[in-house]
Amino acid sequence: MLLKSKSIKKQLVLVLSGMILCFVSFAQNNEKFFPANELTTVGVYYYPEHWDSTQWERDFQNMAKMGFEFTHFAEFAWAQLEPAEGKYDFKWLDRSLQLAAKYNLKVILCTSTATPPVWLVRKYPEVLATGEDGNQMDHGGRQHATFSSNYYRSYSMKMIEELAKRYGKDKRVIGWQLDNEPRKFLDYGKDAPQRFRDWVKQKYKTIDAVNEAWGTNFWSGTYTDFQEINIPLHSQWGMNLHQRLDHLRFADEETATFLDEQARVLRKYTSPDQYITSNYIPMYDVGYIGMSKELDFETYTRYMVYGGDRGIGPKGYRVGEYSRIAMANDFFRPLKGIYGIMELQPGQVNWGSINPQPLPGAMRLWLWHVFAGGSKLTCTYRYRAPLYGYEAYHYGIVGTDGVTPTPGGLEFSQFIKDISTLRKNYDAKAQLPKPYLQRKTGILFNADNVMGINLNKQTTEWNTENHFLKYYKAVKSFGAPVDFVRDTTNFSDYPVLLVPAYQMIDQQMIDKLTRYAENGGNLVMTTRTGLQDKNGHLWEAKFAQPIWKLIGAEIESYDLLMPHSPDKIRFNSQEYAWTSWGDLLKPNTGTETWATFEGDFYAGTSAIVSRKLGKGTVTYIGVDSKSGDLEKQVLTKLYKQQGIPVENYPEGVMVEYRDGFGIAVNYSDKVYEMNLPANAEILIGTKAMKTADVLVWKAK
Repeated sequence: MLLKSKSIKKQLVLVLSGMILCFVSFAQNNEKFFPANELTTVGVYYYPEHWDSTQWERDFQNMAKMGFEFTHFAEFAWAQLEPAEGKYDFKWLDRSLQLAAKYNLKVILCTSTATPPVWLVRKYPEVLATGEDGNQMDHGGRQHATFSSNYYRSYSMKMIEELAKRYGKDKRVIGWQLDNEPRKFLDYGKDAPQRFRDWVKQKYKTIDAVNEAWGTNFWSGTYTDFQEINIPLHSQWGMNLHQRLDHLRFADEETATFLDEQARVLRKYTSPDQYITSNYIPMYDVGYIGMSKELDFETYTRYMVYGGDRGIGPKGYRVGEYSRIAMANDFFRPLKGIYGIMELQPGQVNWGSINPQPLPGAMRLWLWHVFAGGSKLTCTYRYRAPLYGYEAYHYGIVGTDGVTPTPGGLEFSQFIKDISTLRKNYDAKAQLPKPYLQRKTGILFNADNVMGINLNKQTTEWNTENHFLKYYKAVKSFGAPVDFVRDTTNFSDYPVLLVPAYQMIDQQMIDKLTRYAENGGNLVMTTRTGLQDKNGHLWEAKFAQPIWKLIGAEIESYDLLMPHSPDKIRFNSQEYAWTSWGDLLKPNTGTETWATFEGDFYAGTSAIVSRKLGKGTVTYIGVDSKSGDLEKQVLTKLYKQQGIPVENYPEGVMVEYRDGFGIAVNYSDKVYEMNLPANAEILIGTKAMKTADVLVWKAK
């Protein structure tokens, strides 16, 4: 498709230049960890402490035969590493490393802080997390020690230092995983209140500043001294929302700084060739993911079939919701420019609400989908299916006999063979298709805004993550590469920037968004944007007035509908249902009305407006539709209007490009015939893609 304007051509040049600069920077930083020509590496968790030591060598030999390139030790092994206070036992780990190396398996080591040993929690019970009801966790599970315990933080570093001294220069060790799926503790234990007070004091400096930020004149909430401040009770009706938001921010930092402390201890002893990461459960209502400054990159965990998602069609639950891996890829990759997945489901699990078998081919589908987003490593939990413990019945790469590959194990092995095919076809000079880059889209994410909205939703019909997904799924159906970007990102790298529900804003961000549009960007802002300042206070002005100039319209008021009585939005002669939030807009002269409200006393009022601003555009979508179809149609109009070439992939079909390869995956319940360029060379699969099929081609 021809570019229709000089501004679009200029945007594409900027995008290409920006991507080349980013690629060079990331390549310099990460080539030592992941050589580009290897594309990706695949590994598997192993727990030597769970098995008779006479079986270890057999297991490592079989791992290598299946094609795995690395394994993963000591994640939950603190009791084995330090069986008594100050007494360490590394003999079993030494032998495990020796045997892994014998079969050319590299090793990721873990810091084991998710499972403190019983002697530690019995001698120092203050390390256990305490709920707001006063109930304390206990030994016997995992993640029962709080990051807000001063003693736990300090003692953990002793164990980590011993590990680092012993293995920090060990060439068999390629990297370190900190903790396991680190979480946010809302802890009310011994040290947490004072740690929270100290955090508040460091942030605000004076008690007067605290009172102003928290609006404590409301309901006689004024503080006169920092020592009067307690951790807010989130279950107590009417508790100060601003204090609660700050407590959530504090808890995020407790998690992030605990990981940073671990990383700094490791770096005293480790080789620069050993990377440091952690693995997170993808969540979009927390701030700690990406907050740790000392990590080389982040990885995530993803289980797709566990009874929680129906997928597409009556049997869609066997492949899972198609956006979950895609969104995690696009969320984690921009954090450091590189990412991996540390736990990818190997088969049937045991801990879900219902635990069905995945569809044959589903695990290979997930592996390719992770790879498609740019992942440099994929690891799975676990090699051997456990025989006891909380996760009995959880599949592994091999079954309960320890030797027979499971269906998932065979699919992992097939993927590894497929990657060897791609390595042979790798071309370091390969370029991404220009139309693909032209539709590159950023989605602005700020955890404060998500947490703030979720503390005060105003309606049971609102779901913040679903609001994001309506836009995300739309642009992915266009075949667009997507990055979730942060406030500090250079927005000019993106021809289109989506700003969903950015509730708390300041003038600095308004100015940055204005410059982005003036310089040729296409800015899309959505409902619930610009209502509050960064403290979560409504503006002492008309409703959302600070963004009026930017969007070219006034926001006169908003409405929230009852679930049983939806109304309609009229756009392009079509009607779309909504209930959750609608901004009533009054466009300025020169601002176009794209959609109006129907069916109530404000029928005919503008719901969606768009305007030109400098070399670019600003579109404000002032409503959250029921299905997301409205949002997709509005974006379709915008991209077409701006000459941005898009695809129209059906729901469940995802397409990405990386390293000169095109990758398509099909989560839908229908056969999809992929339309490829005439000169494309198919390496894996066929153009007629059934459910769970994968198609890989070399882009020429």
